[in-house]
Amino acid sequence: MLTHMLIATDGSELADKAVNEGLALAAKTGARVTAVTVSEDWSVLDMTDRARAGSTNPIGEFEKLAERRANEILGRVVERAKALQVSCDIVYRAESKPAEAIVEEADKRNCDMIIMASHGRRGIDRLLVGSQTLRVLALTTRAVLVYR
Repeated sequence: MLTHMLIATDGSELADKAVNEGLALAAKTGARVTAVTVSEDWSVLDMTDRARAGSTNPIGEFEKLAERRANEILGRVVERAKALQVSCDIVYRAESKPAEAIVEEADKRNCDMIIMASHGRRGIDRLLVGSQTLRVLALTTRAVLVYR
């Protein structure tokens, strides 16, 4: 029986589909939801480019932009959850490795299932780019529902 699901989202179109399906499943089962989004660490190259472009505080600007984007993403999840009468907590993990943060939150909150999207990368693209979904699957013992 599902009582608590963690839904991971990066705000992409495919992730939004996973959010919608996850919330619909929660509404049907009566499970509560924790929605999580993660911003990765800032890159030295990006910060150097911002500084060269005239930024006096590139790291601070990055952090503000990442937090604003996370709030927008999680705000949309909360609105959808309210419309479906699903209990929904939100978590923003700043400057973290996405897969690790997702698994840590699921463990910390004792979630029954992790729900997330797969970006559908295949073949050499998957090998070169990597996949947070595959990493979550490798790191967790919890059930993972992947939307494609």
